[in-house]
Amino acid sequence: MATKLKFAPAGNTSFFNTVRKRVDTYFTDQGISPHANGAMWAKACFFLGGYLLIYCLILSNQFSAAGMLALSVVLGVFAACIGFNVSHDALHGAFSASARINRFMGYSFFLLGASPYVLKITHNIVHHTYTNIPGHDEDLDIAPGLIRIDPQEPYHFWHHYQHIYSFPLYALASLSWVFRKDYVKFFRARIGQYKPDSHPQKEYLNLFLGKTLYYIAFLILPYCLLDLAVWEILTGFVAMHLMEGLVLGLVFQLAHVVEGTSFPVPAQSGLMEDSWAIHQLHTTANFAPRSPLAAFICGGLNRQIEHHLFPKVCHIHYPALTRIVKDTAREFGLPYLENHSFRTALHSHYSLLKRLGQPA
Repeated sequence: MATKLKFAPAGNTSFFNTVRKRVDTYFTDQGISPHANGAMWAKACFFLGGYLLIYCLILSNQFSAAGMLALSVVLGVFAACIGFNVSHDALHGAFSASARINRFMGYSFFLLGASPYVLKITHNIVHHTYTNIPGHDEDLDIAPGLIRIDPQEPYHFWHHYQHIYSFPLYALASLSWVFRKDYVKFFRARIGQYKPDSHPQKEYLNLFLGKTLYYIAFLILPYCLLDLAVWEILTGFVAMHLMEGLVLGLVFQLAHVVEGTSFPVPAQSGLMEDSWAIHQLHTTANFAPRSPLAAFICGGLNRQIEHHLFPKVCHIHYPALTRIVKDTAREFGLPYLENHSFRTALHSHYSLLKRLGQPA
């Protein structure tokens, strides 16, 4: 049996106690809720409405094959944005104070062909608890054996080229999610070091019904309604998911797998060196924090530090929280990692892949 992992005690004057009080004070002083506001609801409607519109335009059969292919690529971007901006907040319980609304909005994750229930286990529980800890955070296993982002992993000669081939592999992530990942995670006895209890019976139905409806909507209906050959339908489906997977994969990688972030290993006793909150500061980085476009597209995931510390706060409030968290981290002499643009974050990720592609 694996040693149970524990974080170091935070102490009575911990960074997290202080920053949490300051964030609570901010919401109290402003007289606002930490959940979605009008701007957030408008944003959710934009992405959900845009997704539905593009899907209906494709099924209208009023465009050329090339036009429908282009629409499919755009649909992949909108699907990723729904994941970032709607599903993610809802599944964290951050979209609304109402559990019913969060559950309903969380079902939007089915629009990506993925299971909301599985994500709550792999992301909310495993990734958010054991961020960047090898053997615990399964989000590090992007393409096991092919991409080496954990310095503890064995080195193989092909890793020398991983800074080149990793990006096409990221694009395959969404296809893996639709056809493989959810099934594997759902029926696995242990996810990382987390052993879930038996799944509720309704989640078996949700998994298979959700997948079946997705396959019907994106494979069967296009075959029945569109004047396209099977290979053209499959090309559009794959193109949509390649774009979706690339967008999803890059946003995650730029938040946790860049120069400066750490991949800490627990002691033999299972004790981590830092408390949980300080651990998040060492393993997480923001990117393009002053870019309105990045904030709009990424659903606040370009401000991963704030998200990891306050996952139940809607991302629409992260810009206001950034100064609080950054100032408090500086006050406690703690790191606050950020890349000032998407380009610099991408270069940092590329450089880390290249460095880890060399033998130790």
